[in-house]
Amino acid sequence: MKKVRLKDLAYARSGDKGDVSNIGLMAFNKENYKIIKREVTPEKVKKHFKGMVKGDVKIYEMPNLDSLEIVLYNALGGGATRTLRLDQTGKSMGQALLWMEVEVE
Repeated sequence: MKKVRLKDLAYARSGDKGDVSNIGLMAFNKENYKIIKREVTPEKVKKHFKGMVKGDVKIYEMPNLDSLEIVLYNALGGGATRTLRLDQTGKSMGQALLWMEVEVE
């Protein structure tokens, strides 16, 4: 199977509340939505962030928008006022997710 990056299939927006980051992953079309729904799993997302996400990853499907809502718990080093990370507010977590590789047929 061929591998592509998520950025070739979708775009993303992200934000934060405390130590939780949420990412909206919106497929460019319905065919891409089928791929991201199959390939973007909590386990793969957690592995992609390589230890940055300490808690659970939950994914909610939104088929009417061809989108996934991805919630990352304990993902921001304690939250904006407690972390030493450069991206302390989660705004770039969506852009980081778009570099994840997924398999397409």
